[in-house]
Amino acid sequence: MNELELIQRLREGDEGAFKKLVENYQDLVFNTAIGIVQNSEDAEDVAQEVFIQVYRSIDQFKGDARLSTWIYRITTTKALDHIRSRKRKKRFAFITSLFGPNDELIHEPVDFQHPGVALDRKEQAALLFKMIDQLPENQKVAFTLHKTEELSYQEIADVMQLSVSAVESLLFRARQNLRKLLEKHYQQNNSQGR
Repeated sequence: MNELELIQRLREGDEGAFKKLVENYQDLVFNTAIGIVQNSEDAEDVAQEVFIQVYRSIDQFKGDARLSTWIYRITTTKALDHIRSRKRKKRFAFITSLFGPNDELIHEPVDFQHPGVALDRKEQAALLFKMIDQLPENQKVAFTLHKTEELSYQEIADVMQLSVSAVESLLFRARQNLRKLLEKHYQQNNSQGR
């Protein structure tokens, strides 16, 4: 079934076409979502929301871009909405203590595991993704789509509805900011190690 047939059958409410859609795009959606939300349970929730929205709004798909571009766009929007929602919940939550029973400082554990990262590089990847998470929203999305999904500048521009030069600028600033964050991290670790 080609893309046009898939879209037509989705518009007709064909359950088999929906199953095919999920099979074809689940890795794209999950990997994009986890690159942004950095938690596999949240990425699964986002993926579920993405496929529900694709199914419900397939009639709004104009065909002016590839189906995958449209799905990337929905995924990044849903993932960013998820992060915003999570931040709102955190803001309203009452923080009772930053310290554990033995007065040790409690750190939020990094439970992020990207499927594309080799086991021996998990620690470095966790640090990198922690730094990526500190980037401004647009830089984070552009960097994630470029580095983890390996989209071209043009594809990222289509997904984010920006010009190619705006994407280049975002990626340039993202790399600069990541470099600064990593340098700061290593300087802090080196000064603590002395």
